[in-house]
Amino acid sequence: MKILVLNCGSSSIKYALYDMDDHSVVTSGGIEKIGLPDSFIKIKVNGKKIQMDEPVPEHTAGVQLIFRVLTEGENAVLKDLHELDAVGHRMVHGGERFSESVLITDEVMRDFAACNDLAPLHNPANIKGVNAVKALLPEIPQVGVFDTAFHQTMPDYAYMYATPYELYEKYGVRRYGFHGTSHRYVSRRVLDFLGIEKTEGTKVITCHIGNGASIAAVKDGKCVDTSMGLTPLEGLIMGTRSGDIDAGAVTFIMDKEGLDTKGLSNLLNKKSGLLGVSGGASDFRDILKGIEEGNDHARLAKEMYTYRIKKYIGQYAAAMGGVDIIVFTGGAGENQWEVREGATDGLEFLGVKMDVEKNHSCRAKEMTISADDSKVKVCVIPTDEELMIATDTLNIVSKL
Repeated sequence: MKILVLNCGSSSIKYALYDMDDHSVVTSGGIEKIGLPDSFIKIKVNGKKIQMDEPVPEHTAGVQLIFRVLTEGENAVLKDLHELDAVGHRMVHGGERFSESVLITDEVMRDFAACNDLAPLHNPANIKGVNAVKALLPEIPQVGVFDTAFHQTMPDYAYMYATPYELYEKYGVRRYGFHGTSHRYVSRRVLDFLGIEKTEGTKVITCHIGNGASIAAVKDGKCVDTSMGLTPLEGLIMGTRSGDIDAGAVTFIMDKEGLDTKGLSNLLNKKSGLLGVSGGASDFRDILKGIEEGNDHARLAKEMYTYRIKKYIGQYAAAMGGVDIIVFTGGAGENQWEVREGATDGLEFLGVKMDVEKNHSCRAKEMTISADDSKVKVCVIPTDEELMIATDTLNIVSKL
């Protein structure tokens, strides 16, 4: 069975074609700068990386271009589109309605659109992707896999905010969490990697550390808490997002800087985090370079960044009554030993004992980086959200 995975953003579409007979990626790529004059498509196929400038005015044209790349020219991997068996979509905010992946129907799309207020940049783009596929291949089954679904097992005392309850009833104001597909994948994969057959009795903390970053507490295979909230702004310090901040500081800044809500959102989401503290670097690799050059703001950004991760690990160990496994994933989590070192330094009281050499040598591969006698296993598990989406799509479509 051949399944196409689509991840539609506001101005981009990422894709991957899977042969689910062996779970292999046939080809992958993405379109960037949709709606702009300098839009282009990147393609990975047969060991080659290709980039082509192509006019892509909107998402339907983008999906059409991806279909054309799959079936036409020297890089084609399908004879025609009817070789596709299904399409799986990354859907960002499913609210409380979706606690698992579903076959997309008109009713599902109505319920998903009702969540647009909770993710005004992402959900409408996801809807455009579904509609684009429907316009071009009206009979093909499509499956929605929601970023928020994995976190729907959180108890109410973990997801509620201490604001007037009527705000939850009227507007759904609560913690939802994101990166759920990644947290679900790595929390399950690490058990397989360590040879643990049952999820019952396990206490896992998953750290998805990239430009966007979040942590989840996973007990008995189910999420019981996560760091992102109503929006992806809450929680860890990120590339350009502030993470946790006193709401009083927010109103203070608005008054002093004369900001409206749009200006404040731009400040906290796009001008803060590593970028704001360091004075110009949002990528952790650039932060490390800045430290080497003697930039003390870069040093401060690094220490704040890893300290926040460590604090959340401690919180979630307390929430679960302990921790058996800590998993690092995401761009920085998989590749930067400095992040993992800073985030675990001082956690010996929890039973964490790192192997310095293993940690320094690990880059983007499945590996245990804690010492052999560490009570808590610390592992690196590269995430694979696209495979998770393809697998969910296969499971749902196979039952039709």
